[in-house]
Amino acid sequence: MKIINKYSLLLFMSLVMISMFSCKRNDGFSNTPVSTDKTKPGIITNVKVENFNGGANIIYDLPNSDNILYVLAKYSIRDKVSRETKSSYYKDTVVVNGFAQSQDYQVTLYVVSRAEVMSDPVTVTVHPGTPVYELVRPTATIAPDFGGVNVKALNPLKKNVGIIVTAFSDVTKAMEVEEQHFTNADTIDFSIRGFSTDARDFGVYVTDEWGNISDTLKANLNPLYEELLDKSKFFTYTLASDDALYEGGGWTVDKLWDGLLTDPGWHTNSNSTPPFTCTFGVGKTYKLSRFNIWGRKGYEYGHGNPRDFSFWGSNKDQPADAVLPVTAAVGTVIGDWTNMGNFSWPPPPSGLPPTSPNQSDKDFFNLGVGFNIPFNAPSVKYIRLSVARTWEGGTLCHVLELSFYGKPE
Repeated sequence: MKIINKYSLLLFMSLVMISMFSCKRNDGFSNTPVSTDKTKPGIITNVKVENFNGGANIIYDLPNSDNILYVLAKYSIRDKVSRETKSSYYKDTVVVNGFAQSQDYQVTLYVVSRAEVMSDPVTVTVHPGTPVYELVRPTATIAPDFGGVNVKALNPLKKNVGIIVTAFSDVTKAMEVEEQHFTNADTIDFSIRGFSTDARDFGVYVTDEWGNISDTLKANLNPLYEELLDKSKFFTYTLASDDALYEGGGWTVDKLWDGLLTDPGWHTNSNSTPPFTCTFGVGKTYKLSRFNIWGRKGYEYGHGNPRDFSFWGSNKDQPADAVLPVTAAVGTVIGDWTNMGNFSWPPPPSGLPPTSPNQSDKDFFNLGVGFNIPFNAPSVKYIRLSVARTWEGGTLCHVLELSFYGKPE
């Protein structure tokens, strides 16, 4: 899961940087005086305030002058933290944002001339709505998960927030940051791993891009036991509806658990149609918690590497064949098989199209990706991989390696 969280962090920072650069391009002013006219400009008039969550739009009329460069807003978003926002003379609105609370704040506005001469101040009172980080925090929950804890929260406005998870450290004897999950998704759901089953103090708080921090949700929890499934116990369990294998090069189902991240792996023949399916047993019954999957190197975000896929499971001793649909809701039961989860390989972190990934995108792809199995998925002895769509969208599919974690039963 660390891989996904790094991807989330990259996405969060990219959004923030894009926003910053967009503002700079559209300001219409620079730091270099463009006039020698030292006349003090007039003040803004007819001021109106439109409050929103964590900020406000301040709308005004500019003085009648050709010597105006921008309007400057000065304000504090919390104790001892001040900000400045500029809006060019092309606009009639300045946006002030990042306030820590929903309360009255004073904003001082100046008209600034092309010679960087400031007008007399005009002070405006804004009363922003509840900041987004404060909206998210009451929805946060933390619960035991396999090898750690699971955190959920809601972000209905889809704004940039950070969900910070802390845990008591046996080394420092203090609460330490264990995970920083940055996102603008409306539904937040992630887990952190690597803990024993001993009771431990955990905490969750929410932050935003202006450094505001919520109070901390605290809990003492026992992570659930999990282990890496023993791949030496895995075996191929071929069903009639499974895809025929690529002939040549040793591409077989059992290569999915040989521990090698190089060719060959599992590879269907070139005349297959979705869903591309293979089946195997895991040796005994497990309550699965998560898995990692690796695609074929050299074909990152292309060829037969999986894009959208599902895992189906059965706890029967000898589950019967069933023709699986291309897509199905989680929990769907077909014969002896239950859909345990639908998953999508994340796109290139750079934002480039899958057909043109850069080297960093390829490096990210080749690390493999990890996903949680839904907590309410049934225990299984057998697993079917079912790929609904590959990155190329063609008539073949290949996967190099799979690793599963869970609790034996």
